[in-house]
Amino acid sequence: MKKYNSVLKYIFVAAASLFVVTGCVQDDKYNQPNLDGYDCADKKGIVVPFADVKAKYVPNGETYVFPEDTTPNDESDDLYMVGYVSSSDETGNIYKTIYIQDALENPTHGFTISVDAVSNYTKYPQGSKVYVKLNGLAVGNYGTLVQLGVKTGTEIKGAVSRIPEKLVGKYIFRSCAPKGNIVPKVMKLSDMTAANDQYFGCLIEINDVEFDARALCTTYAPNGVTVDKTIGEGWANGKYAKTAVVRNSGYASFASQMIPSGKGKFVGIYSKFTTTYQLYINKSEDLKMTNFPRLDGLNAGPCDFNQSLLTPKTVAEIKQLAAGTTNWVQITGDFSLKAQVVANDETGNIYKYVYVEDATGGIRVNMNKTNLYLDSRFRLGKDVNIKLKNLYVRSVNGEVQLGSLFTNSNGTQFGQIEEAEMYKYFFDSNTAARAVVPTEKTISQLTMADVGRWIKIKDVQFVNGDLGKTLTDGTTVTSRTLEDCSGNTIVLRTSGQAKFGNYVPGSYEVKGGKGDVYAALSVYNGTYQLWITRLANIDFDAPRCDGSIYTPLPVIYSDSFSAGGFGSDWTVVNKVGPNQFWQSVNLGGNGTNYYAYMNGNSGGNIANEDWLISKAVSLVGKTKAAVSFTSDVRYSGNALQVYATDNYTGDVGTTNWTQLSVTLDINTGGFGDWVGSGNVDLSAYLGKNVVIAFKYTSTASAAATWQIDDFKIKGQ
Repeated sequence: MKKYNSVLKYIFVAAASLFVVTGCVQDDKYNQPNLDGYDCADKKGIVVPFADVKAKYVPNGETYVFPEDTTPNDESDDLYMVGYVSSSDETGNIYKTIYIQDALENPTHGFTISVDAVSNYTKYPQGSKVYVKLNGLAVGNYGTLVQLGVKTGTEIKGAVSRIPEKLVGKYIFRSCAPKGNIVPKVMKLSDMTAANDQYFGCLIEINDVEFDARALCTTYAPNGVTVDKTIGEGWANGKYAKTAVVRNSGYASFASQMIPSGKGKFVGIYSKFTTTYQLYINKSEDLKMTNFPRLDGLNAGPCDFNQSLLTPKTVAEIKQLAAGTTNWVQITGDFSLKAQVVANDETGNIYKYVYVEDATGGIRVNMNKTNLYLDSRFRLGKDVNIKLKNLYVRSVNGEVQLGSLFTNSNGTQFGQIEEAEMYKYFFDSNTAARAVVPTEKTISQLTMADVGRWIKIKDVQFVNGDLGKTLTDGTTVTSRTLEDCSGNTIVLRTSGQAKFGNYVPGSYEVKGGKGDVYAALSVYNGTYQLWITRLANIDFDAPRCDGSIYTPLPVIYSDSFSAGGFGSDWTVVNKVGPNQFWQSVNLGGNGTNYYAYMNGNSGGNIANEDWLISKAVSLVGKTKAAVSFTSDVRYSGNALQVYATDNYTGDVGTTNWTQLSVTLDINTGGFGDWVGSGNVDLSAYLGKNVVIAFKYTSTASAAATWQIDDFKIKGQ
C-alpha cells in the first residue's frame, strides 16, 4: 500500500486490485467491450481522485508534471485516474479530446484529456472504463479549462500539449470490464456556474431548452468551419432567462443537418472556454428537441417553404414597388422571390448584405449578420427562396434595396433584417450552386436596370493617377477609378476591412495593366460604383490602352521577419523603460508568421521609448523610391511614429530624423486587422542611403501593443 501526497491513501478494491493484461477480443455488443484487437488491462496502483489531479494546477500558475515512473516493473506505486469515457468522437464533432467522468451515473467530477489522435471511439468507446496513468503527464489549462496532456517546453505558461498518438496507449488503458451505460447528469443552464465547474467533461442532460431564433433553419455548422450556436431556457420579457453556447464542428458527420427547431432535451459534454460555458454534441441523435410551442411562442416548425401558397415575383417587380418614392414600401402580399446569390461577404468587401439576381435584374438584400457566406442559404451561386411578406423595399441614394425597419435614436429607419428574424424569410433551395454568369457591358452601356447585377466590363485599367497606390488608404472605404480605352470612367469602391486571401487592401498595390473587371454594380446619387469580391476580379496583366507596360516600383529591400529575430539588418534601442525592446515574435504559434512586436505593458503600463531602426538602404541612381509596411495595434496608447534619415549617427538622440506621413492601424480593439501604410514617398532621399525607424512610446497610463510586418523599400 502506497501513500499519495504523504497523507491520503487510495487503493483499488480487491476485485480490481489484481493486475490483468489479456487479449480480450469480443463482439461490440452493448455492455461488452469492443477491443478490436487492442489489449485491455485492469491496473493496480494508487488511485488519485479527479479533484486532486485538478488541484495540482494552480490558476495562472505553472504547468504541473507528475513524476515519471521510476520503477517500471513495479506497478503498485503508479498513479492513476480511474473513470468512464463520457464522449465519443465517432461523428467528428469532438476532436483530439477524450472526456471522462468518475462514475457512470451521478458523477462528482469530470476531466478533459488532450490527445493527438482521432477515432478514439474505436479504442475508448463511450461508457468504457479507463485507467489514466498520470506518471509523466502534465496538468495545465487551455482557455481556463484544466486538462491533462504533456509538457514539451514549447507551451506558454500554464498550458499543456496533446499526448502524442504513439504514446496514448502508454497512458490510457481500457478496462476489460464490460462497457457501461453513461447516464447523463441532469442540469439546467442556470446551473452553469463556477460552483459546478467540477463537472467539466461530464455528459449532461438539459431539458426544456431550444436553439434561439438566430439558429433556426440553419445547419449545425458550415462545411469545415466551427461555429457557435446558442440554446436557451426560460422565457421572460422577450428573452431567455439563461443561455449557453453549443460548439459545432463543420467536420462533424451531422454538420449539414438542419438544427432542430423545437424545444426539448439536449445531451452533450459540459465544458468551458475562458468565461464562456460550452456544450459539445456527441451525436445529433442525442438531441430530442421536437416539441411545440417553443418558449419564444413559435407554434410549429418554421423551415418548410411551400411555393404553392405563394405568388412568385421577379426582381424587377420588387424594384418597381419603390418606383417614384424615396420612402420605404412594405410588401404586404404573400409573395416569394427565387434568385441566385451572385455576390456575398466571403472576403468582407461586401458587409452584412448579399446581391441576388434573376433573369430580370439584381438587388441588394440587407441582413444584420456577418459571415453570411457560411450559411448554406447564401453560398455563392446558390438559389435562395425568399418570402417577401412584411419585408420592405426602398431606394437608398438611388439604389433600390430589400430590407426591414429598425428603430434607433433617430426614430424608425430602413435597414437590415435582424438575424433573429431571418428564418422567417430565407429558405435553402437545396439545389447545387451554379456558375455565376456575369452580364457583359461597357461603361457607356450601363443603365439603372444593371444595378444589383454581377457584371463584366472588358478592357479597363486604373487611371494614371492611381498607379503606384494601394487598393485602399488604410482601413477606410476607398475609391479608385477605372477607365476604358475610350476614356470612359467608373468608380471602384473597396473596404480597407476586406481580407483578400493573404492580402489586406491597404497593402495591395493596384496592377498597372489592362484587363476585365468583374463586380457587383451599385449606384450612389447617380454615380455607378463597382464592388469586387476577390482580387482575381481586377487581375490586369495586359499592356495598357496605349500599349505601354507599367512596371511597379521594384522592391530593393524587404523583411517579413519570417526567420525570427532581427539579425544585423535591424538595430533595437531602448531609450526609456525597464529594458523592454522590440522583438520578432510569432504569437500565432504556427511557426511561420513572425513580425516585429513592441508592448510597453508588463504587469501594468510602463513609460517607454523604444526604437526599431533599419539598416541603410542605397537609393543611389534611383529616380523614384518609397517605403511600405503593414501595422496592427491593440490597446489604447500613443500612435507609432515612423522616421527617415540619411545620416544615422548611431545615436537616435543626435540623428536628424524626418517624420513620415503613414497610414497606421487605428483599431485598438483587437489583433489581426493588418493595415497597409501605402507607398510612402522617399523622393527626399534619392541618391542617398536611407534609414527607416519605428519609434514606440508608452506612458504609465496607456501602453499600446504595436506589430509591424511586410517591410519593403522600393525604388527604380
